Amino acid sequence: MLFSRPASYAHLRVFGCLVYAKDNRGGLHKFAERGRASVFLGYAATKKGYVLYDLATQKLFVSRDVVFHETHFPFHSPNPSEYHWIPSAVFDDSLMSHPTMAGEESDETAPVVDPPSSASQPCSSKPNGSSSPMLAPAEPPCSPPLHSSGCEEKSPKSISHSGPSNSKEKSPQSISPVTQPQVEEVLGRGRRQRHRPKYLDVYATDEEYEQLASNVRYPLSNYVSYGNATPSFRAFLAAVTNNEEPKTWQKAILDARWRAAMRKEVAALEATHTWVLVPLPPGRRLIDCRWVFKIKYLPDGTIERFIARLVAKGYTQVEGVDYHDTFAPVAKLVTVRCLIAVAVQRGWHLQQLDVDNAFLHGDLEEEVYMRVPPGFQQPRDSRVCRLQKSIYGLKQASRNWYHKFTTALCEVGFRPSPADHSLFVYRHGDSYVAALIYVDDVLLAGNDLDFINRVKVFLDKRFSIKDLGSLRYFLGLEVARSPSGVILSQRKYTLDILEEAGVQGARPSSFPVEQNHQLTRPSVSAPLVDGSSYRRLVGRLQYLTVTRPDITYGVNILSQFVNAPTQAHFDAAMRILRYLKSSPGQGLFLPAQGSLDLVAYCDADWGGCQTTRRSTTGFYISLGSAPVSWRTKKQKVVARSSAEAEYRAMASTVSEVIWLRWLLSELGVTQSGPTPLYCDNQAALHIAANPVFHERTKHVEMDCHFVRERVVSGDIAPRKISSEFQLADLFTKGLGTDRFRALLSKLNVRDLHRPACGGVLGQVDDPFSLAHTTKACMVMQPSTYPGGVRNTTVTLADLMKDINRHVRPVGRVT
Repeated sequence: MLFSRPASYAHLRVFGCLVYAKDNRGGLHKFAERGRASVFLGYAATKKGYVLYDLATQKLFVSRDVVFHETHFPFHSPNPSEYHWIPSAVFDDSLMSHPTMAGEESDETAPVVDPPSSASQPCSSKPNGSSSPMLAPAEPPCSPPLHSSGCEEKSPKSISHSGPSNSKEKSPQSISPVTQPQVEEVLGRGRRQRHRPKYLDVYATDEEYEQLASNVRYPLSNYVSYGNATPSFRAFLAAVTNNEEPKTWQKAILDARWRAAMRKEVAALEATHTWVLVPLPPGRRLIDCRWVFKIKYLPDGTIERFIARLVAKGYTQVEGVDYHDTFAPVAKLVTVRCLIAVAVQRGWHLQQLDVDNAFLHGDLEEEVYMRVPPGFQQPRDSRVCRLQKSIYGLKQASRNWYHKFTTALCEVGFRPSPADHSLFVYRHGDSYVAALIYVDDVLLAGNDLDFINRVKVFLDKRFSIKDLGSLRYFLGLEVARSPSGVILSQRKYTLDILEEAGVQGARPSSFPVEQNHQLTRPSVSAPLVDGSSYRRLVGRLQYLTVTRPDITYGVNILSQFVNAPTQAHFDAAMRILRYLKSSPGQGLFLPAQGSLDLVAYCDADWGGCQTTRRSTTGFYISLGSAPVSWRTKKQKVVARSSAEAEYRAMASTVSEVIWLRWLLSELGVTQSGPTPLYCDNQAALHIAANPVFHERTKHVEMDCHFVRERVVSGDIAPRKISSEFQLADLFTKGLGTDRFRALLSKLNVRDLHRPACGGVLGQVDDPFSLAHTTKACMVMQPSTYPGGVRNTTVTLADLMKDINRHVRPVGRVT
């Protein structure tokens, strides 16, 4: 009714039918059966799979690899009187939250189900009906209830689970009462109360099979709230979260919306004359193709369109034959954060647009042949497609599109920035507009709205664009804007990772990495049987670090073992997921007021790698109080001292600062003085400021000594800071809860969706529609600052004032 189309029930299966599940249990010989005959009971609540009842072992289990026989029912009987009730053995004790030991009575393990006959059974009654041996339950010993005068008064614990009897039942009056003496219950061996171990709480168990979804121990709704967003922004979040994109074209053609998108793509291919059908020349390679589906959203959260894209499998191309030069116009994510931070500070307009069929505008110079796409009518003479345009997926497609698009932008007055080739700037008088390209997504920021609109009209005539309006959703980043600033988060992306890993019901963690972890090479423990899931998880977590600096160190550690991960590495990855569950909507807060001066912090963990004994470099750079750049990286060589490790970390930080100063100059932001670089190692600061040859640095590579040149030139000002206030400490080692939260609050990391913790932005929506609430962030726990102990509302600007009063600048040699 809501979408004016009938619902699809193709995914539903017949309850109680016969199924064969793949037997993944070990210890099977080569002649053993590979399938487990079972009965389909339902769908798993905490993981992807079907809940099945094994006919051989009479146990419940979950499996994904299942073959259904929906016309066969193992428990079917044409005579209703021959139906038998499932014995209590199928209610596996492992599914209960508190397992009952042998000889112990429990209300939780006994299914309270009455048989079809409503008459009560005496204690001496025996099952007399014909019964299948598989379904016949073991008769429990009949023991009279305590403090009872007969069997006719039964407690829920004494309900019989035996099958129905066909013999004539005795009336209750004919049963002579048997007086039983009161027996005092004595606890002994086998009767002591057993409790569930606490360490099992960190896992998502199977107890949800017996519970409703609302009874999950750690529901995700406890950690995600939308009360701080306006109704329009909540509608946008709901639309982005609920829609599913098909993975195959066979599934897509079942939906009329995706069929229309595929027809539109075919029309675009025909309009641009993407290929011609020709016979395949002898000796020429033939590449394949596939369909890819994507949903585009409008700024108000509604669906703009369904995109079906025909993509060539370019990974089969041969360099030098099918392509020569490659280049992808992919904007650096640091540039994206810097551009948005500057735009928010200066009140610029942020507009977004998308180019329709961008790659089809690029001209293809090489001779490339492709199979006829799936879903097209296959030619009888076995002809193939000779490509004339740069279809999506080709190695050279992005380079051809970049050349075409940059030529058009230069005609309007833009010029490419040497700091980032995906950034184009326009300056004319007081007018300034920047265009940032990420393949076919374009971000426009500037103070001249009329010129921005003229650029849109020009690009629409040249390439046919989609005007998406104000910036709301860009490259998977959710942009929530208010008068006090902007929050960048990846809430939907985080929820997708948690759903794919199946940890929605797991116990959350308060910090991502354990202190003093001992993750080493697989020489200590056996590697995982299937490491592909681990590599996919680490790859997805790496993109999540775009707005989550709090997991940067943990993801860097996990990425060092993708070639041969072990169970210990997988458990460490699961801990990061449990931490993400506690704050899936956490992101970066870019304030609308403050300075635009760069501030840098660098630190190193000397010999932190247990395998190679190399040190770890970590730095954090903010634009005023807006976080724009951070990194965790293992150094290339072993450092002989902590001073050398810190000095190498300073060199990496200085190179990033120099590039950021260059990038900001392209955005119209000039640094008035040297950039302060805070380091907690006095020896490294002296090495950076003193050009005298030193015994500790005679073996250090020459490229590290450019730090001294930048200090002399006035670009960098090294300063000493206490290790207690070193923000880069978050990127070099695992920290405890108190230390981790204290540093995280100083990085301007906020959670817009945390329940009952609003107040940073108030309600957020598109530009400047709501009243300004507060520019500060409430520190959740007391933190110690250089200015003393404070448990009040603070900002990073206040912190910097306190730090600057207690730091001592290192003298420069002129």
